[in-house]
Amino acid sequence: MLTQLVRPMVQTQLRLLANSRATRSTLVSTVSQWLGFLGVRAQVTQLDSGADKIQISLTVDKPEACDPKDWQQILHNLHQAESEADLLSTTAAKFTPQQQSKMNRLLAYLIQIGNPGEPIDWDALYPQLQSIGLDELTLMGIRSALKVPQSLEDLVEGLDSDVAAVALPKAVSIAMLDKRVNSSEDLALSTLLKAMREQQEATAS
Repeated sequence: MLTQLVRPMVQTQLRLLANSRATRSTLVSTVSQWLGFLGVRAQVTQLDSGADKIQISLTVDKPEACDPKDWQQILHNLHQAESEADLLSTTAAKFTPQQQSKMNRLLAYLIQIGNPGEPIDWDALYPQLQSIGLDELTLMGIRSALKVPQSLEDLVEGLDSDVAAVALPKAVSIAMLDKRVNSSEDLALSTLLKAMREQQEATAS
């Protein structure tokens, strides 16, 4: 898995940063290198520290794996007045009961495979799911879906691209609740992304 390869290297680089006399310039190049692992060309334009945090401003070029048309559409979308959060919220609000159910089951599946074989403590999980922006309707739908085993194959079959677009960032957030991504979560996220792209390509053609 990518995390198993990259994490030890990042830990080593952080240790080197702590012992570097040129911490600022080294950190600037290190951040660009980290993003480069993802095929993202980025330049650090500002770097400050304060309140026990490091603030970084970036200028990002088109990622290597990004289609030029997609990149131009992203730039166009960013100029629109509606924020991404508002857009996702509006899209989810327009879901049919079937679409809402599919998303609830997808997110429940991510929770189930996060700690397989272990009972789910809903009282502990509930505030965590709230913290990633899930509304009460979705939370109750997830709780219901958790009562039965979910199948990834069934969930991605005929998956609506709108549902996938809203579910994917939430699914990533759920997978990262414990600060790690196991092999089952990695497969689920990759499958969800692939299904979303296939639906978008089919719609475009």
